[in-house]
Amino acid sequence: MSFNTPIDRRGTNSSKWDLMEKLYGVSPDDGLAMWTADSDFATAPCVIDAVKKAAEHGVFGYSYAHDDYLSAIQWWMHERHGWSIEKDWILTTQGLGNGIALCLDVWSDPGDAAVIFTPVYHEFAIKIEKTGRVVTECPLVRDGDTYVLDLDDAQSRLTGREKLLIWCSPQNPSGRIWTTEELRAVSEFARRNGLLLVSDEIHHDLVYEGERFVPMHIAAPDHADNTVYLTAASKTFNIAGQRTGNMIIPDDALRSAMRKRLNTLDYGPSALGVEMITAAYSPEGAAWVDAQIAHLQHNREIFDAGINAIPGVRSLPLQATYLAWVDFADTGMPFEEVSTRIRDTAKIAVSQGPTFGAGGETFMRFNLATQTDKVEEAVKRMQAAFADLQ
Repeated sequence: MSFNTPIDRRGTNSSKWDLMEKLYGVSPDDGLAMWTADSDFATAPCVIDAVKKAAEHGVFGYSYAHDDYLSAIQWWMHERHGWSIEKDWILTTQGLGNGIALCLDVWSDPGDAAVIFTPVYHEFAIKIEKTGRVVTECPLVRDGDTYVLDLDDAQSRLTGREKLLIWCSPQNPSGRIWTTEELRAVSEFARRNGLLLVSDEIHHDLVYEGERFVPMHIAAPDHADNTVYLTAASKTFNIAGQRTGNMIIPDDALRSAMRKRLNTLDYGPSALGVEMITAAYSPEGAAWVDAQIAHLQHNREIFDAGINAIPGVRSLPLQATYLAWVDFADTGMPFEEVSTRIRDTAKIAVSQGPTFGAGGETFMRFNLATQTDKVEEAVKRMQAAFADLQ
């Protein structure tokens, strides 16, 4: 199946398309949904075949994290990321948002604080606040088209109430891939300050040609007793609605504490989610991911060329993810005017930069995981919406 095969997601209870008017004021009838991070193309054929097989069997009773599922995760991490893990390190959660909330629940108390480096995925702050914890925001430093760490500044912002550091790698929204040295520095920062490091690596498969993602465990293996690694097939294979993700926890004490909490909550993995991931993490799934990345690369090139042709607008070059991070600062326009033009003139629903924390004030995030003609249409609409800058 081509990634350019048109699929109408309207009226399918897709939050991305069916909630865009309620949340962003853009009608799905003539608007483009480029906000939430899921894709507009069907998942891999091997995953669809697994769903068909399950449907043909017809019984959807209780299941469990069986050996084929654990072996598939183990195989994928080794083959795609050079990361050797043990099966008993793997726990399953209801997606990574749930995993982050569980980490806050298990390893902190209401009133404690958690560190995030902004701009960053807005759900980090939302989860922290929902659980009655406090956000300690440490801004990244903009260096041209990328972001870098300022750990001295971050150190000065700690209050002593912090218990966790929630880390994003690759970085969302900027698509930045951290170097081994940077990952090591973050891990040491967490250790030095008595912070449990929670490394969200959900976008680790969506890496462009010539780039290399390094798992935190490879960068800082000696800090595994202080780190929880979060991974999922959800973004990679567009199966986020199955709400199935993994915590990979090498340390026995940390893993025991989390397993106890999962047991207390009577959590068990989704039978269909487990079968879909088992099928996805395979040679057939890997070939499909490689083709997807080539498609995303093409979309990214079209989008960047068209958006960067608008004076004062800059789409930062992505190393990973399908989420373009676009800066409107040099247009000189107030953010509300930028937002209004995108919403009312271009009729595109996008993620608002300020929701990503300090550093996102002049940005918008655009999802490029769609058919190429939609990307081309988005560029055309954006150029028309800002035509007076030409």
